[in-house]
Amino acid sequence: MAKQFKLNVEKRESTGKLGVKELRQHKKIPGVYYSYDSSNLLFQIDESEIRNAINSKANIFSVNVGGKDQNVIFKSVQYHPVTDAIIHIDLYGVDMDKAISIKIPIHFVGTPVGVQSEGGVLITSLNELEISCLPADIPDNIEVDISEVILGANIQAGDITLGNKLELVTNIDSTIVSVTHAIIEEEPVVEDELEEGIEGEEGEEGTEGEATEGSEENTERSGDNKESGSDKSDS
Repeated sequence: MAKQFKLNVEKRESTGKLGVKELRQHKKIPGVYYSYDSSNLLFQIDESEIRNAINSKANIFSVNVGGKDQNVIFKSVQYHPVTDAIIHIDLYGVDMDKAISIKIPIHFVGTPVGVQSEGGVLITSLNELEISCLPADIPDNIEVDISEVILGANIQAGDITLGNKLELVTNIDSTIVSVTHAIIEEEPVVEDELEEGIEGEEGEEGTEGEATEGSEENTERSGDNKESGSDKSDS
């Protein structure tokens, strides 16, 4: 059975950036109530009221909208990107006799054998599952035992047993967790050392070439000297 919590909300008259800014200065949060019959209503609520509602861990909330008590769920909660303060909420009215689709967080249990004994790495692909159920049957979380997952194996959404009151909406082939081989980083090849070695070899060949050319020039010069000497003797 889903937990319930009563929210005290007020109808909101002010709209636009200035109106919303004034609300937040008075520690009130703007929001929109969406009814299951397509009507909606602007409201405001004390910041402390929302904090208490979130801390209650309830799934269903009772509010008085237009003089009538309604059951609602949190459709979305927006947080400030820097301060993490709640800046806007959307409530969705529900009919307690009609099933709704809602995303439920996954609670992982155990340590995979593939990680503990086989040196693998756990990869988490999903942290929540979307299910369909009556509002009163909304669970706090969905428990998934991962202790038996071996190296190279995974758990998919279709492998989870939800029970008769819950219906899976998430694709059955969606991977929840897997255990894979650890990535081994290869040592980078130092290209500078290879280039230096190649240049050295070329340098040696160049030196040999220069020495050969020098020796040929010396030979020619010695030959010239011999011819000059013979001419002198003849004279």
